[in-house]
Amino acid sequence: MNFFLHINRKFIFFFGIVTIVLFLIFVISKQFQLNNIEIELIENNIEDADIEEPKFAINNASKKILITAKKGNFLNNDEVLLNENVRFKSNDFSIESEKVIFNKNEQTAESDSKSLFKSENAIITSDGFNIYDNGDVIIFYGKSFIILK
Repeated sequence: MNFFLHINRKFIFFFGIVTIVLFLIFVISKQFQLNNIEIELIENNIEDADIEEPKFAINNASKKILITAKKGNFLNNDEVLLNENVRFKSNDFSIESEKVIFNKNEQTAESDSKSLFKSENAIITSDGFNIYDNGDVIIFYGKSFIILK
């Protein structure tokens, strides 16, 4: 007689149920592991920043430039690397960029990332900028596009 005809149907049903249950346990455990990895990545991302939402200012006799960002990391005693949504804002203009090195003592800032300068009369996009002389001088680097109003 054929061997397959002698296999008990209850045994096949039980074996199928056990296989499905083990498969579900495996899938659920992998999902929990993925969730734990995602939580660790989020926590590590937050911990990478020395300062969250840093705020600085460049002061001179005629104006004040406020500087904000989402994250900041100390490079040394004087310099801070500002990351993500960095904004320089004064009454006359605003500059937006993603990474900027700000020197607290010299009141200077430098960026090598894409930047957007907006004022009442002009819009400038560039590959970077340098602010010095307490905010009185701004030099734009790289490919720049200027729109005058």
